[in-house]
Amino acid sequence: MSLPDTVLSKRRYHWLTVFLMAVILSSNIGCNLLLPFIFMGEHKEKVPAEFSKLKGKKVAIVVWAAQETLFDYPHVRMELSMHISDKIGANVKNVSLVDGRRIEDFVERTLANSVSAQEIGREFDCQMVVYLELLEFQIRDPNAPDYLRAHIDSTVTVYDIESNPEDPKRYDLAEVYTVFPESQPQLFSTANAVAVRKEAYERFADSVARKFYEYKKDL
Repeated sequence: MSLPDTVLSKRRYHWLTVFLMAVILSSNIGCNLLLPFIFMGEHKEKVPAEFSKLKGKKVAIVVWAAQETLFDYPHVRMELSMHISDKIGANVKNVSLVDGRRIEDFVERTLANSVSAQEIGREFDCQMVVYLELLEFQIRDPNAPDYLRAHIDSTVTVYDIESNPEDPKRYDLAEVYTVFPESQPQLFSTANAVAVRKEAYERFADSVARKFYEYKKDL
C-alpha cells in the first residue's frame, strides 16, 4: 500500500530541513565534514614557473663546486646535474637535456678552475645553460661530525645562449637551500649516510626543477 502524496511531501520537506540545518550548523562551528565534497575544494594553489622558457629547447645543466667540496665529494657535480635533469625532463615538455656524464667529462678535460656557459653552449650546441654554483655542500653536520644533516645551498642562473652565443642574456633566479633532516640530525652510519644523501639530492633537485614549470602546492 503506497503512502499518500501529502505524506511523502511532508517527509521530503522534513529531510530537506534537517540537511539545511546541518549545513548551517557545520559552517557556524567551523566543521565542513557534513558538507558535500563539491563545496570543499582542493585546498591547493598554482605556483607559476620562475623561468618558463626551457620548453622545446636543448638545455645543459651545469653544477660547479669548489675544490674543497670536490675533495670530499668528487662526483657531486655530475650527481646533482643528473638528478636535476631527471626532474626537469619529467615535467617540462619537449625539453632536450645534455647527459650530465658528457658535461662532467668535458669539464674535467678542460682542467680549468671554472667553465663558462658560452663554452658549454659551443661544446654541446645547446640553446640554454642552467648554471648552478654550490655555495655550501655538507652531508655531515659541521658542528657535530658524528651526526648527519645535509646542507645544500646554490645559486641558479640561466644563460640564453640562443640570444647571443658570445654574450648570452643572463637570468639570475632565487637561490635554492635544502636541509635534510629538517628537525634534527641522524647518528652517522654507512646506511644513514647513503639515505640522507639520496633524500637531500632528491629534495634539492626537485626545488631546482620546480623553477621551470607550473605546479600545485597545498595551502
